[in-house]
Amino acid sequence: MLGLVLTMLMVLAIPISTQAQVIKSGPPSCPGVALTFDLCPVRQGAGYDQALIDYLIEQKIPATFFMSGKWITKHDQQVRALLQIPFFEVGTHGEVHAHLPFHSADEQKQEILGPVRLLKTKYGHDATLFRPPYGEFNDDTVNVARALGLQFILWNVVSGDPDPTLTAIQIEDRLKRFVRKGSVIVMHANGKGRHTHEVVRDLHQQLLPQRKLTPMTMSDLLICNNQAAP
Repeated sequence: MLGLVLTMLMVLAIPISTQAQVIKSGPPSCPGVALTFDLCPVRQGAGYDQALIDYLIEQKIPATFFMSGKWITKHDQQVRALLQIPFFEVGTHGEVHAHLPFHSADEQKQEILGPVRLLKTKYGHDATLFRPPYGEFNDDTVNVARALGLQFILWNVVSGDPDPTLTAIQIEDRLKRFVRKGSVIVMHANGKGRHTHEVVRDLHQQLLPQRKLTPMTMSDLLICNNQAAP
């Protein structure tokens, strides 16, 4: 939780001109939300929430995944599988999940470019969405991403799913407070979220239908008007 607080303080300290180039949500008139999942490297475990992915596929729920380069190199089969799903979208999440503001602009460029190049050369995928590790960034991060033609994606709803002290009910209560039209929810599909599958199931079956909200990929959310996707 301390890391999350520090991250939010860093974001608040960023100049308004820079924040304007960082995407945290979709249009407030759009009756959709983006379910986004970070795929960060893990020290232990499979690093992949198969039950969650299976549920998303079975229910045909659009989702956006942000993959780190280190994660990609250890999960070739999973990367190929995710890229085959037409209602999934794949972006990048840095090479080794570094704290970008502590690095020079050139170092940040290499950290950001790593998984972009890998997805292109090995999988033929052009990744255009970038999410900074830990949600941390400075002016250099934004400028580098822009120069590389990447859309800089954060979020405006924190699920808190990696926190081992949170129950599924506590996570869902948080989402009930904050999810609305145009929301971008950050979650994890690398196994760090013990309750992510359960939370997504309840989101899909209860909260989103109750609020007449439709799951969308990040790109679809950004171009959404007043009508939900079919």
